Amino acid sequence: MPLEPFKLFEPFKIKNVEFGNRVVRSSIGGRMAYYDGRVSPAWVAFEKRFAAGGVAAIISATISINKDRMSPLEYPSIHSDRFIGPLRDAVREVKTAGTGRVACRYIMQIGDTGGHTHTSLFPQPSDALSASSTFDFLYGYCNRTIAMTEDQIEASIAEFAAAARRVVAIGCDGIEVTASKGYLIQQFLNPATNRRRDQYGGSVDNRFRFLSRVAEAVRKAVGPDFLFGVRLSAKDYNYLPINMRLPPVWNLRHYLIGNTLRETTYYAKRLQELGVDYLHVDSGFGFLNPKGSPGAFPDAGFKTFANTNRYLSGKAQARAIIFNLAPPWFRRRVFGLGWRFAPAANADFAAAIKRAVRIPVIANGGFQNRDVIDGALRADKCDMVAIARPLLANPDLLRQLQRRNAPWRPCTFCSLCCARTAVFPLGCYDVTRFKNSHEMMLDQILRMSSPERPSDVVAEKELPVR
Repeated sequence: MPLEPFKLFEPFKIKNVEFGNRVVRSSIGGRMAYYDGRVSPAWVAFEKRFAAGGVAAIISATISINKDRMSPLEYPSIHSDRFIGPLRDAVREVKTAGTGRVACRYIMQIGDTGGHTHTSLFPQPSDALSASSTFDFLYGYCNRTIAMTEDQIEASIAEFAAAARRVVAIGCDGIEVTASKGYLIQQFLNPATNRRRDQYGGSVDNRFRFLSRVAEAVRKAVGPDFLFGVRLSAKDYNYLPINMRLPPVWNLRHYLIGNTLRETTYYAKRLQELGVDYLHVDSGFGFLNPKGSPGAFPDAGFKTFANTNRYLSGKAQARAIIFNLAPPWFRRRVFGLGWRFAPAANADFAAAIKRAVRIPVIANGGFQNRDVIDGALRADKCDMVAIARPLLANPDLLRQLQRRNAPWRPCTFCSLCCARTAVFPLGCYDVTRFKNSHEMMLDQILRMSSPERPSDVVAEKELPVR
């Protein structure tokens, strides 16, 4: 079947970087680095699978800029110059695994988990730093967050700039700052978690100040010609998932909803003025959440996560006890409220932001089938799409979509992979896609040892579905 009719296979260019098609692998990661934050051969093999599968670019997992908040554990870090050499070698190897006319591009996403830090070997106060002091039942392990001082904010901005300089030295094709996932920057943007009364809190402009200063510092560090993007949440949806966040904000719209598309569109325009080259759009607040990862509630995965980290604080222990004592039907009805799959879930948000700016927009969430991807691109809702879970299920997704509308053994959007990224190496943990759990584990081992191994060959010939 000829490729020309399908827009997803058309090349695209952002600034001076050419992409071989319109699909990028979104930010995903698992425990595959060393404890000191250096990348390992397992990390390289994991990333090579997607380059060999034909994606136009890989956006890395969120790589930590802070030496204390290296979370999740065994994720890569970039808080020191000592990481430049190992990452330079690793990224070079990943990029050369690409098979298209244009090399697979590598964009490094940097960020800071702040008060939503997932894990730690031992509890530490630095994992609680955030915009304000609050209690959050679901996210982070600390009993409550700690408001950063202005000196600590200045230090964080400097960490983003230093990390950006290292990204250039590593030889990446671009850099992406995450202002999403409920991480530190979004904790400043969100009026429910930012209750500050100084220059970094209150008004929309004040809440944006931290991100604006980070964007200015990053652009200065990488220079005018280096590709620079920001990942934004179009709407916060603070009421999803069901959570206990204290104390409440008495502006109920701020407390229950957070930022809406109106505020985010304003942020997008400001980022364009600050020299950002593209925007990567998802939605929701916190990792993970039903809007950023549309699909089924990953009950078993979240229960595993809660039990793994219960020793870190009283809150973490209480969270684990509740998840262990509550029956599955209760957890699914309460904590699973709002979890459902929607194809191209954030494409309309991306379209609204795209109409307001002149820079390219990438849409994230709910992309797997060829007609859905092509439909969003042809409707000009976005310029590229970012895919994570379906590529994890089928690293050669693009090759399969050249021959059929949907992959042979599609991702079910169960989000178990997302829920377990902080405690397990990343893989597909949906046993319903396989005959049994042994076959599921074997599939991951085969893919790790053979990055170029086609998913449809494994599915159709070696590992048939019962």
